[in-house]
Amino acid sequence: MSLATLATYDITRERGFLCAFDAASVALGGDLGQVRELALRLPEILPTGAVRDVLDKLSVIPPEAVAELDEAQARMAMVHYSFLVQAYIWGAEMPVSVLPASLAIPAVALADRLGQQPLLQYSGYVLDNWARLDPAKAVSLDNIYMIQKFAAGTDEAWFVLVHVAIEAKAGEALALYGPLIDAEASGDADQAQVLLGQIVGVWAEINALFDRMPEQCDPYIYFRRVRPFIHGWKDNPALDGGVVYQGVERFGGRPQAFRGQTGSQSSIVPSMDALLGVGHASDPLRTYLDELHIYRPPGHRRFIDDVRARSQVRTFVKRMGHKGLTEAYNAAVQAVADFRSRHLEYAASYINLQGRKSAGNDTEIGTGGTPFMKYLKKHRDETKANLLDA
Repeated sequence: MSLATLATYDITRERGFLCAFDAASVALGGDLGQVRELALRLPEILPTGAVRDVLDKLSVIPPEAVAELDEAQARMAMVHYSFLVQAYIWGAEMPVSVLPASLAIPAVALADRLGQQPLLQYSGYVLDNWARLDPAKAVSLDNIYMIQKFAAGTDEAWFVLVHVAIEAKAGEALALYGPLIDAEASGDADQAQVLLGQIVGVWAEINALFDRMPEQCDPYIYFRRVRPFIHGWKDNPALDGGVVYQGVERFGGRPQAFRGQTGSQSSIVPSMDALLGVGHASDPLRTYLDELHIYRPPGHRRFIDDVRARSQVRTFVKRMGHKGLTEAYNAAVQAVADFRSRHLEYAASYINLQGRKSAGNDTEIGTGGTPFMKYLKKHRDETKANLLDA
């Protein structure tokens, strides 16, 4: 069975999993407009240490107002509210475990509307949080900026914008998934080889973009001035069980534990694993990554699920015994392994090493709230283990 069109999954060839709308031009009026103005001032407010005093003055925007928003408005409102939620919890010397109703009620209503969770997620941090300097030009590192920030420095913006550029480039590969699955279904080894070769070419550009992270994002600055704001509540000892969302009736005053924003919520690598039939043995990181599926936008979750259900590419390559096809498949697997290798290197330099230099920081816990170093290496090695004999 063929894949549905990319638009069905809220994906485009030009932007991949990035928002298809112009985020900078989405209008938010009335009280929501004031919330946005306040959120955009976070780089000014956070250094004062008085962010909670400022946010405590916000009025509650009811769920009914959220229901009146269109899709783009809801997603942009979620960007701003999710930053405010994180700033309230983490924006002073000591975190707090109670979120006031003025933030909790609209954040939960927006998350419900979008089929996600009521805190900062990769979709709000990256996918919907960028715009082009020149709307007539492509989505590229020399033509994009970050809309909502915690800090005003280059390091945070570069960290996000490298991810934005990678997501945009990935769209060219995502557009080839359907034709590749069709070629496999029809037994066309030559066409499958061509398409895999094109995917490998895109991944070479993705990996080249990922290599650029250190250019303007310093590990020290990232660890101390960017990373602290993107932690979640689950498995986080600083919050002792989670965060209470005041005024949200269905939570009944009970602390809620949600995972923090992480690049592992991106759908690029999971969709490639699904396409290539790459699997990972059970371990804590595998469990964690499976759990992250609900933090992705619903359309992106469906895309990964549909690719996994429809793709028999690995089986097809093994059955055909076609040298060129096998080499193309292996090159695709190796490209993902290379990406995971770079991710492992960044985890070591941006988190593990920096944590060792800072007393009281767990060097093995990621922003999502799980040990990562040994399992990132394991998953990289498992990816490479999927290479086939040519």
